[in-house]
Amino acid sequence: MPLTEPHDDHSSAEEPVVGAQDAGETPATPPEPEPTLPEPVRQRIVALTAAVLPGLASDEVPVPLRRVAKFAPNRRARLGAPAIAAQLTADPLFRQRVTARVLADAGDLGAAVVEGTAPAAADPVEVAALAYLARPRGWRELIEASGAAVRAEADSAVVAELVREAEQRATRAEHDRAVARVEAEKLRDELARVREELGQLREEARQLTRTLRETQVRERKATEMLATERGRAARAAADADAELRRARARLAEAEAAAGVARVSAKEARSVDEARLWLLLETIGQAAVGLRRELALDPVDKLPADFVADAFADQPGATPAGAATRARDTDDPARLDQLLALPRAHLVVDGYNVTKRGFGEMSLEQQRKRLITGLGGIAAQTGDEVTVVFDGAERIHGLPPAPRGVRVLFSHKGETADELIRRLVRAEPAGRPVVVISSDREVADGVRRHGAYPLGADSLLRRLARS
Repeated sequence: MPLTEPHDDHSSAEEPVVGAQDAGETPATPPEPEPTLPEPVRQRIVALTAAVLPGLASDEVPVPLRRVAKFAPNRRARLGAPAIAAQLTADPLFRQRVTARVLADAGDLGAAVVEGTAPAAADPVEVAALAYLARPRGWRELIEASGAAVRAEADSAVVAELVREAEQRATRAEHDRAVARVEAEKLRDELARVREELGQLREEARQLTRTLRETQVRERKATEMLATERGRAARAAADADAELRRARARLAEAEAAAGVARVSAKEARSVDEARLWLLLETIGQAAVGLRRELALDPVDKLPADFVADAFADQPGATPAGAATRARDTDDPARLDQLLALPRAHLVVDGYNVTKRGFGEMSLEQQRKRLITGLGGIAAQTGDEVTVVFDGAERIHGLPPAPRGVRVLFSHKGETADELIRRLVRAEPAGRPVVVISSDREVADGVRRHGAYPLGADSLLRRLARS
């Protein structure tokens, strides 16, 4: 393709490097049109011109290209290509100036092109670009030969690409055939496996059919046996109904006899209560006489007070006959009965009760709630109440105990269980002592000394009623 539109050229087809005829000479023939340049040749011409632009004097560069000459080298050929091509076509003098510098840089190849020859090993694109700029004798033939060589190279490249694609397709086809062979082998193996599994399934189906028939036979037998057992069950139910009617008749007779027995027992109880009242009256008068005879003054301290003052002392011996006070009972309903006994002493294992009943509270709140509840019991019953907590020292900030409630903390090296046993041993034989603890070891220990052990639940339910 031409660099630009064809224009009048003052050089002939045979003009030398200078390209201009003598001044005043009139061309004998009209200028030939610009040849159609292959795209690689056109790009090479623009690149050669863009490379020598900065080396030209400012007045030698056409005005449209002066701004292009200031571009960076990599932008000059790309952005200024249209302007450079136009000036090379329209300005023979500018083309001669560019040609002189380009031929000087080309060396031997430039000299050969000026002479109208092209080395066999030379790049046809480079030869065509130099021929277009220098325009020696036969330059059009050089451009045409270059175009033919470029097209041949392009065709060779296309043929090579086609050959490469054909080889790739052949390679892929061979690979696909190999994969297909492998897949076919896999499918044959899979078919053999499926046939084998099918044979196994058929055998299993035959076995299942045989098992089903056997199961159906057993089911019929079971149905027959079920019908027989239902008949037996119906007869047994009838017999049971008859026996139930007989039992109800006997129950009615027993209730009638029990009514008679209750009447007799009520009469006997009235006699026993009269005897008991007379016995208690006699005992009470005897106690008053004994107190008068011994001249005992009222005491201001109780046995538990002595233990509270010096409970770190070594345990004393068990009083004789203390085991006679023991009772084998842990019935929570017994708490009210035991507290109703005269001069009863209630001893409470503090943390054993609070952690069972108020475990979600802090220890301070647990102590406060238990002591407050025990104060209510002491006020209602008038009994002596002692609550024991584990602790090396008395805890500061404890609220004052309610009237009738004694609060003790074990000393360092001694547990609340040991202190409770010492409180029980300090009591006189015959005084009712009730110990509240769910600790089996504590319960067994105080029972040996004649106290009444009850579980923590009995006290918690008693506090819940208050």
